[in-house]
Amino acid sequence: MNHPANHDLARPTGLTRRELLALGALAAVVPATLVRAAAAGAATSSWTPIFDGQSLAGWRPAPKSPHSRASANKTAGRWVVDGGAIVGSQDTPNNGGLLFTEAQYGDVEISVETNNDFGPDSGIFLRCTEEGRGYQCLIDYHPAGTIGGILGEQIWKRRGERNFTFGAKPESITLNPHAQPCPVVPEAWPFFWRVGQWNEVRVRIVGDPPTITTWINGVQMLTFTEPVSQHPVRGHIGLQVHGGAGNAGFVRYRNLRVRSV
Repeated sequence: MNHPANHDLARPTGLTRRELLALGALAAVVPATLVRAAAAGAATSSWTPIFDGQSLAGWRPAPKSPHSRASANKTAGRWVVDGGAIVGSQDTPNNGGLLFTEAQYGDVEISVETNNDFGPDSGIFLRCTEEGRGYQCLIDYHPAGTIGGILGEQIWKRRGERNFTFGAKPESITLNPHAQPCPVVPEAWPFFWRVGQWNEVRVRIVGDPPTITTWINGVQMLTFTEPVSQHPVRGHIGLQVHGGAGNAGFVRYRNLRVRSV
């Protein structure tokens, strides 16, 4: 996948001084990160699609998580295929849930493209149990949310690992100074993240205790190693529509693929 900033960097005219400074900041930070990301993926196997673009074959709703409490855990949100993408939303007010792969995975890397509405809370679940307990790559695409953060859903009591937070609009972020440094500065974010378009999110989990690494558009965002073994080493891959108020809207995922690591 071409890096989303490449076309912006090539624009010869019409840039303000602020835009030029932002692009310079992005150009300074991205290449080294891309090299690290490429090196990290060099020893992995080839990619295998897990979504055929036409149906939910190989996937099923999983209503046992806390996100489906509004339906008394009878339904898991609304999941359909539309325009070559998996589209998820709450099926009734406040009722969300998870969509699972039928297959279970251990050490694995998953890549998805996402074009969610700015509002719903979502994520990619790894090694997930039927009850929704697992590790999550956050796709909390809403004010005060983040993407590429790491959470132990029903495993950790703390909020999770994140290095930036969205403002009122998806064009703006602020950095979390006490986290691992974010590789994209706020001034460069509008050129790095394509608002209203498709962006790639990738997450890898290996080992026990696991090490979890996330990428956005090819740039490594976070890596975290769990200090102790406290969760099964295999489980489902899941997509989330968060339950509760304030999560109306649609999440969209396409080009879902995995590879063993």
